[in-house]
Amino acid sequence: MNTDRSAHPAEWRETEGLLPPAERDLPVDRHEFHKERLMALIHDESRTTVPGAPARPREQRNWLRRPLVVVPLAAFALAGVIAGGVALSGQGGDGSAIATGPLLTTDVGTASTAGTGDLLERISLAAASKPVQGPRAGQFTYVDSVTADTYVRTEDGKSTVVSEKPHRRQVWLSPDGGKGWLIEPGDSPEGGMALDSSEEMSAAWDVLARLPKDPDALLKKIYADSEGEGNSPDQAAFSRIGDLLGDSVPPSGLEAALYKAAAKIPGVVQVDKATDAKGRHGIAVARMDKVSGEREEWIFEKNSLDFLGTRTVKAAEGQNPNAEDRLIRTGTVLHTSAVTGRAVVDGIKQTPQRAS
Repeated sequence: MNTDRSAHPAEWRETEGLLPPAERDLPVDRHEFHKERLMALIHDESRTTVPGAPARPREQRNWLRRPLVVVPLAAFALAGVIAGGVALSGQGGDGSAIATGPLLTTDVGTASTAGTGDLLERISLAAASKPVQGPRAGQFTYVDSVTADTYVRTEDGKSTVVSEKPHRRQVWLSPDGGKGWLIEPGDSPEGGMALDSSEEMSAAWDVLARLPKDPDALLKKIYADSEGEGNSPDQAAFSRIGDLLGDSVPPSGLEAALYKAAAKIPGVVQVDKATDAKGRHGIAVARMDKVSGEREEWIFEKNSLDFLGTRTVKAAEGQNPNAEDRLIRTGTVLHTSAVTGRAVVDGIKQTPQRAS
């Protein structure tokens, strides 16, 4: 893989700040769940600050991969934690537990750097051969997917690792990012909810269309926009590309450029076998986060090289694990998704099959 650059991307400083997410009201049961989880996160961070030990970075998540659910500020004074963008999963808005599926596990496939650059080049060429028709004014991009997460749930003082049952997720977004809609059990009320924070802008068609198609310039922009996220600049850049692949409709030429840009990120490997949230088998392009021990994978169909989805696997024990980390065994699938459809539609809640 080509990693020769005159300066490491971590030295670039071109990012702009994001506005904090908008407040939304939640049902009482879901509000209490998120309050409990936020307090647990604060406790966890406070007990990992040991003199002489490196600080443990908080995992960065946004609405793209794992939808952001904001607890109303009036509930309790945790504005700093809420604005930090922590996404939490747990109970559905109707009070029913969403973590009803069996624990998601997998065999950790063999990873290798050999041939990864060639694989990404072939994936890029395959993507470039499929032009995308963009939305007109008043239309919306639409992404239909299946997704599930695994997390540690604490009840009555006992912590266990639980997984959601794979479920449908639908996102509509206007070209300028000003209007959006999310339907996902557990992370939106029945019938869905508006997406109205500045986070949507990163997946908006107009914003994506303005991104450079030159891989070097594109990678520079990605490093700048993801500065300060994740456990390292390289992992943050890889995750940012994965977010866009899984939750947007990339304009013609951009998807191909994203793959070429990814080939320039140090530590990117290919994995011989991987399975998406719908059980479709493929090969993966991946990167290991040595701090967390998690490997993020982008999954592709072996023959067509079409993008299938993403997966995050606990591939090794991370550095300085806490009690919750130790509960999650190697081979646990922490996040899985499968893109089942991308389209341009005429309105929110409308699908390519029918208008609702």
